[in-house]
Amino acid sequence: MAGRIRDEDIAAVREKARIDEVVSGYVTLRNAGGGSLKGLCPFHDEKSPSFHVTPSRGFFHCFGCQEGGDIFTFLMKIDGLTFGEAVERMADKYGIQLRREEGSDEQRPKGPQRRRMVEAHAVAQEFYAEQLGSPDALAARTFLAERGFDQNAALTFGVGFSPRDGEALWRHLSGRKFSREEVVAAGLVAMGRSLYDRFRGRLMWPIRETNGDTIGFGARRLFDDDRIEAKYLNTPESPIYKKSQVLYGIDQARKQIALTSQAVVVEGYTDVMACHLAGVTTAVATCGTAFGDDHARVLRRFLDDHRQFGGEVIFTFDGDEAGQKAALKTFAGDQRFVSQTYVAVAPDGLDPCELRMQQGDAAVRELVATRQPLYRFVLGNVVRQFDLDRADGRMSAVREAAKLVLSSRDQSVVNSSYAREIAALTGVDPTEVQAEVRRVANRGRRGEQAEARPVAAPARSNVPDLRDPRFVLERETLKVVLQHPLAVGRTTADIGSNDFTHPTYRAVWDLIAAAGGTVAGQNDPGWVAKLRDAATEPAVSSLVSALAVEPIPISKEIDAGYVALHVNRLQELTVLRRIDDVKARLQRTNPLDNAVDYNKMFGELAALEQHRRMLREKIVGGGA
Repeated sequence: MAGRIRDEDIAAVREKARIDEVVSGYVTLRNAGGGSLKGLCPFHDEKSPSFHVTPSRGFFHCFGCQEGGDIFTFLMKIDGLTFGEAVERMADKYGIQLRREEGSDEQRPKGPQRRRMVEAHAVAQEFYAEQLGSPDALAARTFLAERGFDQNAALTFGVGFSPRDGEALWRHLSGRKFSREEVVAAGLVAMGRSLYDRFRGRLMWPIRETNGDTIGFGARRLFDDDRIEAKYLNTPESPIYKKSQVLYGIDQARKQIALTSQAVVVEGYTDVMACHLAGVTTAVATCGTAFGDDHARVLRRFLDDHRQFGGEVIFTFDGDEAGQKAALKTFAGDQRFVSQTYVAVAPDGLDPCELRMQQGDAAVRELVATRQPLYRFVLGNVVRQFDLDRADGRMSAVREAAKLVLSSRDQSVVNSSYAREIAALTGVDPTEVQAEVRRVANRGRRGEQAEARPVAAPARSNVPDLRDPRFVLERETLKVVLQHPLAVGRTTADIGSNDFTHPTYRAVWDLIAAAGGTVAGQNDPGWVAKLRDAATEPAVSSLVSALAVEPIPISKEIDAGYVALHVNRLQELTVLRRIDDVKARLQRTNPLDNAVDYNKMFGELAALEQHRRMLREKIVGGGA
C-alpha cells in the first residue's frame, strides 16, 4: 500500500502552485487592491463579489459564506477531491515529483483516483478523434459535413467517433494500463456479462471542465440498427462528471464571457459549434438536462455577475411549444442572475446550427444581436393564449400576465415597464393594468399571511461581533501577524493571550502561540494553512482564512516599525484595562482596615501608569 505523501513534497507543491492561476479557471477575478483579487464566490449565490484571493499568501476567503483556505482546500471544496488528490493534481500541473513515506498507516481513498479517471478520458478523447478518420466513421463525417462542419471544426472541438466494435475503447485503454475499476468508475466502459464500451457507433463530443480537462462525452446516434434508440447519450453521473454542474463549451467560452460579460445559452452541441464558428464565442449548452441553478452558478462566476458590470445572459429557444415552455421555466428562475436575461429566437424557428447552414455566419450573429428581453418574450407568449378581441379575454390576459410580473426579481418595474408592456400587448388602458397588478399582488400577500406560522426567534449569540469597533486593533494586529510573519519577527514576543479580549481573536492568537509563534511562519509558505487546519472551532478556522486575505489599510510596505506600533497600541489597551481594574479595587478597599492590600494595589497602580506612559511615548515616537 502506498504511504503518505512526504511533507516536504507537499510544501514544495504549495510553494510553487499559484492559487490565482488555479482559481481563475473557475472564477473571474479582478484587482481588489492591496495585492488582493476578488470575484463572485463559487460556493454560494451572491449579488456582489465577496470572494478574495491573495496570491502572495496562497490563500482565499469568502466574506459572505466564510469559506476559506489554501489552494488544496479550494480544490477539495470545488471539485470534491481528497487532500491527496488535490496535491497530486497540483504536482502534475507544476511538474513536481511526489514521494511517499514507506510504512505509513494512512489509507488512500477507496476507488480509483480522480486523476486517473481524467487521464482515461483524455486517452479516450484522442482515440475517438483518431477514429473519426476511419472508414467506419463515414456516417459521422457525413453528419458533420451536412451541418457545415469541416475537419478543422472537428479538430477545434475534439469531435470523434466511437467504433461499432463493442470493445475497441476498452482494449485501447487496457493497453494503456488503465484498470477495469478505473474505466468503469469513469463511465467509459460498462459491465454486463463482460466489459463493453459504453458508447458504440456514435458521433462523440468531449465535455470538458473549465480548465480543459475532459470529464465526459455526449454521443449522437448515427445508425438505424443502433439498439439504443435515444438520439443523444451522455456520460452517466460519476465521481468526476455531474451533468447539472457542467456546460458544454465553457472551456472555450469562459475567457470571452469574462471579457464581454455576456453568455449565450443554446440547446445542443452543434449549436455551440455553429455559434463559435460564426463569431459568437460566448456560447455554451447544457448536457442532457435543463438549465438549472448549478449551471447558473457556473456562468455567474465568469460573468462577474453583479450590478457594477451589467452583464447579459441570452437564451436561444426554438419557436415551438417546447421552446415556449422552456422560456417560461427560465423566467421562473430569472432571479438566479443579476445580469439582464434575453431571448434570441429566429423568425422561422431555426436553431443556430440550422440558421448557419441555411443563411450563413452573419445570420447567427444577427440572431444574437436582435435578442429581446426575456420578460417581453414570455409576456407575449402568455397574452397570445387569450382572445384579445373580447373584453373579458383582454382582462384575463392582463391577470395572467400580472402573475408573471409579480414573480419578477425586479419589483421596481412592477408598476412601470412591465405594466406598460402588458398594456401595449393587450390594448388595455395602462391605469387599469396597474390596478389589476395591485389587486393580484394584494391577493398574493393575503395568501402568504394566511399560511404564515409564528417562528421562534433565533437564540442570540453571546459572542460579540468580530467587526465591533472595540476589537479593530486586535483584528489589524492579527492580520499583520498572519500576513507578514517575516516583518513581525520577534516584535510580538511581549504579546499574550490576555491582550485579546474577543474570544475568537484570542483563539487565533492561541493557535499562533501553540504553533511556535510568528518565527515558525517566517520560512513556511504553508504556515497559515497549518494554523487553519489546527483550529477545532469552525469560527476560528474561518477567521484565520479571512485575516490572511483581508487587505491591510496602508499603502506603504509593512515593516518592523508598523508592527511595533500595533503591538504597543494593543499593549496600551491591556494596561488601561488593568489600571481601571486596580482603581475599582482601590475604591472598594478601606485603607485603614486593609492597609497592606491597599498599599500593594497603590504601588501596582503607580507601576501600571508608568508602563502606560512608556508605551505612549513609543506610540507617539512611532508615528501615531
